[in-house]
Amino acid sequence: MTLRMYDTATRSVRDFVPKEAGKVGIYLCGLTVQSAPHIGHLRGGVNYDVLRRWLTRSGFQVTFIRNVTDVDDKILMKSIDQQRAFWSIAYANEVILGAAYRSLNVLPPTYEPRATGHIPDMHELIKKLIADGHAYQADDGSGDVYFDVRSYPEYGALSGQRPDATQTQIADEVLERGKRDPHDFALWKGAKPEEPADATWPSPWGPGRPGWHIECSAMCWRYLGAEFDIHGGGLDLTFPHHENELAQSRAAGLPFARYWVHNGLLNLGEAKMSKSLGNVVDLDHVASIGVRPVELRYYLVASHYRSRIDYSDESLRESAVAYRRIEGFVRRAGERVGAGTIGEIPTTFAEALDDDLNTSAATAVLHETVREGQVGLAGGDDEVTRATLAQARAMLDVLGVDPLDVAWAGCGQDDDLRAVVDSLVALALEQRAQARGRKDWAAADSVRDQLKHAGVVVEDTPHGPRWTIGEQD
Repeated sequence: MTLRMYDTATRSVRDFVPKEAGKVGIYLCGLTVQSAPHIGHLRGGVNYDVLRRWLTRSGFQVTFIRNVTDVDDKILMKSIDQQRAFWSIAYANEVILGAAYRSLNVLPPTYEPRATGHIPDMHELIKKLIADGHAYQADDGSGDVYFDVRSYPEYGALSGQRPDATQTQIADEVLERGKRDPHDFALWKGAKPEEPADATWPSPWGPGRPGWHIECSAMCWRYLGAEFDIHGGGLDLTFPHHENELAQSRAAGLPFARYWVHNGLLNLGEAKMSKSLGNVVDLDHVASIGVRPVELRYYLVASHYRSRIDYSDESLRESAVAYRRIEGFVRRAGERVGAGTIGEIPTTFAEALDDDLNTSAATAVLHETVREGQVGLAGGDDEVTRATLAQARAMLDVLGVDPLDVAWAGCGQDDDLRAVVDSLVALALEQRAQARGRKDWAAADSVRDQLKHAGVVVEDTPHGPRWTIGEQD
């Protein structure tokens, strides 16, 4: 395996060489749980899940960390507005997030730390930065501690946004809070009377709470050590979050991440999906248009992870139809030759994923294999059917969308509704069978056409009629 990854830090595709042979450490910036997730949030989780699966399939032992930011400005604002404990809001949304990841077959992380559980680690980093001259406590009595951006000459290396090249308007309130330079960012925020009292922790600089950026640096350090392999996140995190993480970690003497990997955004209209903009699509909406979680995952992985996805209901439905063709082959082939075992990965599929995790090219290989299998299935060639089924399932397993995976049992459909549909279709097929028995071919064809118009495709097999929902042209 020679995996090549686009590294944001060098702006180039580099051969991936892990820090330690046979082991890979990955840190994915998780979500700030001030609200329930939308599918734009979930894209990153799915993309990095494919990376993790591919590395594991390639023989690496992967330690995968995905954090939860459970205290920050947005959560505290919600706490004040709703007159509700900040931790109650954070935990409720964390539960929803976990359920959303599970519904999309995202593997659980090795560890999923919460920011509030690592305050002492943050204190240690901040004390080191102050001792080394890279941070200072505000002299206005606020209790704030800031990172001194000018003390770190490499600041801007990740995002390209150098302090001297950016214009920042200094607001009066910034100066009042004791910040020496508008580019400096908070490591520790002193307690404010208007904020919830329970969102405060003691510190060497007085009661307060951590800044956003120091949280991730501390958790990376705690779970992956001073240096680790891959730091991932959405493209929108490159600046300022990841730039600040990199600066404070390196200034504290930590080599930190060796590769920076950023996934593209999912747009709705001309802008990225954002709760603050009010342009979001959540899992409830996806279900309301008849798309299952497995089909949403396929939609999210079928594009290259660095590409922008311009969402529309129509494009999601088209992707779902494409997946149903794959699913239909897997199920029909399984009925014919047995589900068997997951086979070997085709060389072309492996080459696609080794080329900067190119899932777009990889899914093209998958479709070609399925087409070959469909020809074998139609021609009664069990050997071809069995071989292509094993290969298809191997590729689908890496992408996390194998329809025979127990994770997709039920595929998120309502069992009662499915039972009703089963009964109605069975009744229609019985009427069709009676028409065929009396050689009333027009009536039999009429039943089949009506089912097709309703989205139910009937296929006659040696074992009797088989029906599926929208899987064939």
